[in-house]
Amino acid sequence: MTVSLGTSWWLEEAATAFDDEISEPLAGDVDADVCVVGGGFTGLWTALAVKERDPSAHVVVLEADRCGAGPSGRNGGFLHGYWASIGQACAVLGEQGGLAVARAGEGIIPAVRALGNDVWLRESGMVSVSTTPAQDRALDTSIDAAAAVGSPHQAVRLGREEVAERIQSPVFRRGVFFPECATVQPARLVRVLRRKVIDAGVELHEATPVRRVEDLRGARAVVVATNAAASGWRPVRRHVTNFGSYVVLTEPVPELLAEIGWTGGEAVVDGRMFLHYFRTTEDGRVLMGSGSGPIGFAGRVDERFTDDAPTAARAEAGLRRLLPGLGGARIERAWGGPIDVSADHLPFFGTVAGTRIHYGLGYSGNGVGPSWIGGQVLASLALGRDDEWTALPLVRRPPALPPEPLKRIGGGLVRAAILAVEEAEEAGRRPSLAARAGAAVPRRLGMRIGTR
Repeated sequence: MTVSLGTSWWLEEAATAFDDEISEPLAGDVDADVCVVGGGFTGLWTALAVKERDPSAHVVVLEADRCGAGPSGRNGGFLHGYWASIGQACAVLGEQGGLAVARAGEGIIPAVRALGNDVWLRESGMVSVSTTPAQDRALDTSIDAAAAVGSPHQAVRLGREEVAERIQSPVFRRGVFFPECATVQPARLVRVLRRKVIDAGVELHEATPVRRVEDLRGARAVVVATNAAASGWRPVRRHVTNFGSYVVLTEPVPELLAEIGWTGGEAVVDGRMFLHYFRTTEDGRVLMGSGSGPIGFAGRVDERFTDDAPTAARAEAGLRRLLPGLGGARIERAWGGPIDVSADHLPFFGTVAGTRIHYGLGYSGNGVGPSWIGGQVLASLALGRDDEWTALPLVRRPPALPPEPLKRIGGGLVRAAILAVEEAEEAGRRPSLAARAGAAVPRRLGMRIGTR
């Protein structure tokens, strides 16, 4: 690593653009119709959706730090729904269920667009590229899945030359273009949502950690919207685990971007299981991320998600290998954060049996966009409504993961096997039999781990 791990550049940039003061922490008791725990994307979208549907509802949001200080302000800022993973959605939810979720996600970008220009929204689609024969097969699967549900326009095949028209690299073999994708500055999106929530009359208390969640008297509903921080919570801990994801950010290099033809603002991912994800910023920087960080234990969000230098080094190595034309770009920043990964790589929403406590998590690295869906679902659950949102097949219990410590040990072994296989493939070597066997486990489950 050429730089030390630090705080998210997104958060610092947003802090210079918005002069909002942190809200007062909660002092004493408060009555609420709906109490939302968590002031990230899911919590803020939920609070806003509740007020839109019931303007008279008294909604209180409790945030442990400042809104967006967690994963919502530390991710890659990829904004899309489920057309890019329609095969996975249909495999888990059935064709009709997968289509319902993909179509619901078509509302994500318009919802963010309606917030205005302060979020750095750029609607340029996403390119998935392959760098090995194994990754070629992953691209074919995406193309075939979109065609199978009658939507071939959602996954457009790109040959080597067509990829190069968008972004040039000697290691890119071919690609797929997904039109339903945009990028945002995620910390700015949080700040804009925070303002919208306050303007809607929501009572917000930051610097207010919630230590325990009960079926509170005087509240119509409680919504737990803390995502990775909830992975050790008893009602959901068998269905989700945390992985680390790290990014590096270059200095502004608009002239180098022009040299490799990457001027259209497309988001890009490769075909790895622990994928690389990369994008540009408004001022011509390049963010490169690696979803290959360590697995958590018992839901603890600790230093392995912020101080794992080897994963940040893999992100930098990915930048140098995938985009050698940016070899002269200096790395200025690096940071990490946790992602909440469900057993089947799709989020899930529900209600704790016998209570008025609702929850949503398990975005599995694709949460910036689907958190809008989550907000709609959780608002309907909190208001006791039976509608198109509570009818989505994401209101469910996903498959169970092994209990701890088997979850941590098994996940660690699979992670090591996947890294070994992908490093061998990229070096043109045949992976060992043991590595191939271990790496095959999540692929058989249709999982793809990373964060965007």
